[in-house]
Amino acid sequence: MADDVVYINTDEGSKRVMNNTKLYAKLLVKFKDDPSMTQVETAFAEGDTESARGSVHTLKGLAANLSLIELFNQSLELETQIKTNSINPDQLDILKDVYDKTIEEMEKVIAQYA
Repeated sequence: MADDVVYINTDEGSKRVMNNTKLYAKLLVKFKDDPSMTQVETAFAEGDTESARGSVHTLKGLAANLSLIELFNQSLELETQIKTNSINPDQLDILKDVYDKTIEEMEKVIAQYA
């Protein structure tokens, strides 16, 4: 992945909450407790692609609402792969890596806005 990947668009995210940066930071903190990523991993480990699709869909929606750009993009990609039954075996690892990097970037935003 290129170094110019956008993990969080804080301007867009804070605009979604009427520029209330404290609220945006609070929502990011709540996101860290959301079980969707863990549910995706568990569903794949169990071979339950239908449950994985539902959890990926939830993760994608949360990422969109919080302007977590690359997480949204990779969630959309995995969801599309599941729907078309053409799953790239590396896509879950890509998603997990993006998720971890997004959490790292979130920590910076939370520290700045909280």
